[in-house]
Amino acid sequence: MDKPIILLGAGGHAKVLIEILVLEEREVIGYVTQNVKEKTPILGINSLGKEEKIFEYDPKDIEIVNGVGSLPGNSTRWHLDKIFSKAGYKFATLIHPSVVVGSNVSFGEGVQVMAGSIIQPEVKIGRATIINTKCSIDHDCRIGKYCHIAPGITLSGEIEIGDLVHIGTGSTVIQS
Repeated sequence: MDKPIILLGAGGHAKVLIEILVLEEREVIGYVTQNVKEKTPILGINSLGKEEKIFEYDPKDIEIVNGVGSLPGNSTRWHLDKIFSKAGYKFATLIHPSVVVGSNVSFGEGVQVMAGSIIQPEVKIGRATIINTKCSIDHDCRIGKYCHIAPGITLSGEIEIGDLVHIGTGSTVIQS
């Protein structure tokens, strides 16, 4: 059974994830962010306040979705993942319903796969990695943890990507 969700973040990436949560009919308690100046709802999701609010919930009762985006040189997303994981919280893995997933694909905890992506057989995607909108990941790729595969990327087969890698929008990486 899916647990209620608390969303980290309030920017554009969070909005994309809210769309997935709505499509999956997941219960969202609210969002938290350090940068909130007003408690303005985002796409119908109410603010709970700052990130520390999560600690008021038992880790057994909720899941977290990391809606903080990823840009080169900004480690906020990964830092939050480590803080809340260390405290015993689990991150929900989200896969947009339009994604095509081949056989024997492995998703680490907290992976997020956005609309229009195609993931072919035998792909392994590490913890907290973002596969952004309309990516094509071919057979036997290995993607490390804390990566961001930005929108429109094509990864040909048998590619290995280490941890903490950001591949920019529209890039193509050839076979092996």
